[in-house]
Amino acid sequence: MESGQMTVAGLSRRTGVPSDSIRYYERVGLLPEPPRTDAGYRRYGEDAVDRLQFIQGAQRLGLKLREINDLLSIRDTGTCPCGDAAVLLRDRMEEIDNEMQRLQALKSELSVMVSQLPSADCPDPEPGVWRPPVQIAG
Repeated sequence: MESGQMTVAGLSRRTGVPSDSIRYYERVGLLPEPPRTDAGYRRYGEDAVDRLQFIQGAQRLGLKLREINDLLSIRDTGTCPCGDAAVLLRDRMEEIDNEMQRLQALKSELSVMVSQLPSADCPDPEPGVWRPPVQIAG
């Protein structure tokens, strides 16, 4: 094997990306299919390391594979993907803000529930029921 060429296992060791993920990224087009040896083994170069590191970085930001593929497509043209990245990252920030609001509301609801515990009128537990039954005045 030529210098700088790695098998899928070598690429996996080098990047920390599981071999199955590397093969999946090839199938979905995130990673170009590499040349193969006469025996059929994949041979990856440093460009695959760079590409996988880009994918990992984008995943840490919470971008979906479809969005990462869009950025890679633009990156592959040699055009600066900064404008497109800014749009994706702003959208991701909005998703995070919405999720933080949802989690804050959930935390408030849990806080109210916890403040009511323990209670003298705590009903006996019923299998499959999280909240005590609502008492109907009558």
